[in-house]
Amino acid sequence: MTRQVPAELAEKYIANGWWTTDTVGDVLTRGLQDAPDGAFRIHSSVRPWTGTFADVDDVARRLAAGLRERGVGPGDVVAFQLPNWMEAAATFWASAFLGAAVVPIVHFYGRKEVSYILDEVRPKVFITPERFGRLEYDLTVCADVPIVGVVDRDFDDLLADEPLTGTLPVDPAEAALIAFTSGTTRNPKGVLHSHYSLVHETRQLAGWYPPDRGHQLTAAPVGHFIGMINAFLIPVLDGTDINLTDVWDPGQALELMRTENLTVGGGATYYMTSLLEHPDFTPEHLPSMKYAGLGGSSVPSAVTTRLADLGITVFRSYGSTEHPSITGSWYDAPEDKRLHTDGRPLPGVEITLAEDGEILSRGPDLCMGYTDPELTSRMFDESGWYHTGDIGVLDDDGYLKITDRKSDIIIRGGENISALEVEEVLLGMATVADAVVVAVPDERLGERAAAVVRIKADETAPTLDELRIHFSAVGLAKQKWPEEIHVVDDFPRTASGKIQKFRIRADIVSSQERE
Repeated sequence: MTRQVPAELAEKYIANGWWTTDTVGDVLTRGLQDAPDGAFRIHSSVRPWTGTFADVDDVARRLAAGLRERGVGPGDVVAFQLPNWMEAAATFWASAFLGAAVVPIVHFYGRKEVSYILDEVRPKVFITPERFGRLEYDLTVCADVPIVGVVDRDFDDLLADEPLTGTLPVDPAEAALIAFTSGTTRNPKGVLHSHYSLVHETRQLAGWYPPDRGHQLTAAPVGHFIGMINAFLIPVLDGTDINLTDVWDPGQALELMRTENLTVGGGATYYMTSLLEHPDFTPEHLPSMKYAGLGGSSVPSAVTTRLADLGITVFRSYGSTEHPSITGSWYDAPEDKRLHTDGRPLPGVEITLAEDGEILSRGPDLCMGYTDPELTSRMFDESGWYHTGDIGVLDDDGYLKITDRKSDIIIRGGENISALEVEEVLLGMATVADAVVVAVPDERLGERAAAVVRIKADETAPTLDELRIHFSAVGLAKQKWPEEIHVVDDFPRTASGKIQKFRIRADIVSSQERE
């Protein structure tokens, strides 16, 4: 499955201290020992929790001991699908102490995605809730997993009386994390990260963030790569409090700024714009929004300028689950670079542009490859370059600006959506003869999915409500459902018959601008 890292690159990463012998378990163990009294809070209407790092460490080590008694150890796979709850941290930390590879699954993924992921990685352990709000979790998907822990039912049964001490040894070149993300494939892509890449990424991000950012509220799902690092690794490395919320509620965030002195420091642009647009927002909240590190989705210059005009220091970054931190602007970089570019390559990272403008990257935080060997061989070349599928330009100072996307994905509020996956579900509707899905601009979320369909003869086009019923029955995550539908007689095509999606996107945007 894994790619071969050229020997000269590996030697350079080790010589520069970007790759070390530390495992994720080592980093966590030291950090938790150094700051046992750090506050750990879950701000939730359904499962609030307050304790310390030491409290969660104890649960994690008792879970690790319980799993160890059941035969789980280095090289095994532990999966969890949980909201931003204490049990998610305990599961992630326990996996690190055991030297197991952890598989975080986004909590709103549906039956279709979860079934595929579990079948792909064959975990020994799966931790899940029965329900969260209106989400009902289908426990039949984990029927073949040897060890299942259901929060509020039998999770505590997995905890040993005595905690595991220390960490089990594991080669830092081995897999520490398998993160699933949508892309151009029909199913989520399983991205493998080693202890080398994950530890480097954590240290790099911790050093990139402003030191006076305050006690941050993390709302990004811990099932996402960056959400997990921000929630469970960086605060432990820094010895700062952990504050999580399991849903993004701008009103709640504004209240926590006032009552708990928490800060919001960016993420997808939606997090910042939804605060500004909430009726409870006042200028008194701005000191708790001192910084906005933006990435994870399209970052319009109109948004960065709006934030800067309010006195918020904006800085942008560019990366992916495969290569988390390719470029970024430091928070003290020149303002025009911070607002209007995606930054320069971060330490150890190299980028180059192919003839068609595609961005190729490599660096110490680049993943090991995919669970799909064919995809690994296609996306990485022998020189260690990752072919991102994004198009960009470099200015004279080496700052990158993303201008287009070759890969057929929609990025909605930081969540990748495979156009192909959604198209296949559309084609399962009895009245649809042909379908394409494209990204269209969304002021709040950056992008949203638009369905463009050709209807079978003598059939009636489905309504948006009928489309939603169909997608719900298939079991696809709600965030992936098209949010608008357009009916056409045919699609614009090339001479060879290939559908020209760029023209479809342009036509939709143009028609919406005229409205």
